[in-house]
Amino acid sequence: MEILSWIASKWTILVAILFFGIIIMVHEFGHFSFAKLFKVKVNEFSMGMGPKLISRKKGDTTYSWRLLPIGGFVSMEGEDEKSDDERAFNNKPCWQRIIIVAAGAIINIFLGLIIVAVILAVNSDELSATNYVNYFNVPVSADSKEVEQLKEYEGLKSGDKFKKIDGKNVFYYEDIYYLASRDFDGDGAFSAIVERGGKEVAVDSISTDVLQNLIIVGVETTPGTIFKDTFKQSVSICRMVYLSLFDMITGKYSIKDVSGPIGVVDVVSQTAEASQAAADYTALFRMMALITINIGLFNLLPIPALDGGRLLFLFIELILRKPINPKYEAIIHGVGMALLLTFMVFICFKDIWVLVTGG
Repeated sequence: MEILSWIASKWTILVAILFFGIIIMVHEFGHFSFAKLFKVKVNEFSMGMGPKLISRKKGDTTYSWRLLPIGGFVSMEGEDEKSDDERAFNNKPCWQRIIIVAAGAIINIFLGLIIVAVILAVNSDELSATNYVNYFNVPVSADSKEVEQLKEYEGLKSGDKFKKIDGKNVFYYEDIYYLASRDFDGDGAFSAIVERGGKEVAVDSISTDVLQNLIIVGVETTPGTIFKDTFKQSVSICRMVYLSLFDMITGKYSIKDVSGPIGVVDVVSQTAEASQAAADYTALFRMMALITINIGLFNLLPIPALDGGRLLFLFIELILRKPINPKYEAIIHGVGMALLLTFMVFICFKDIWVLVTGG
């Protein structure tokens, strides 16, 4: 009952479901559109999983809406079994099959690029990736001597521009906060390369407390900066995704730091509430860009049952010029899917427990 009460009290849950619905639909439409382009017979295009709620057949394809809003799929003739139909997926050239399989993830990433570009275009004061650090964010009660002291702090000087943090490039101003926060050795410090007077200067052992004194200086938004910053922000998001995956795999994050659909829906819901209160939906759409790029990149990982796993087999086929035995490939994908679903169920129960207990 507490879960039902939580859902009922959060109207923004609908916003989160809508976001996921759009992202999933775009992903599946990527597969679907290229399958149709290459004249592959599509048996079903489904939004959602589980029992069918609504379905309608048009031509060879059944379009359906299913009960559980946790995914979707495009079922192609000859995708998981051998078919003699000339329009079957398995009878198409390998390069066409690679494009069809990769299209879903790629269009997710492309959607993220579009969202970032729109955010930059709409928010004329959006900050450029080329930002400077200033140390004038001091209490109102601070006297002029304290202000002067803050102009040089822990080896940094007013006007320094971050180029690298802990050896990683700064593409966008939020990289400063994200990279500096990856303090897994617990010393509360980071190193940086800054641009100062046209030269690069190394600064070591900078306390993360310094982040509280940053003031980011934006630059004028032009079509050129929108194009450049769209690329830089997207690269920043992509790196954030793979660094987070790397940190999880290497044990720098524990299982309690991992969230599934339920946990993500809760975060999106909270962001929607905050955006409504502030009458500024930039953060909400930036989160949508992060999620869609995240889904795109995750699907490209060479994990059985994911698009990346299927791509791996297709690239092997392209190199060897003959397909892997479908029987063995089906077994590998089946085992991968079983493990993936088991993990997702575990994460969903963990998210529910967090919502019920508050921690």
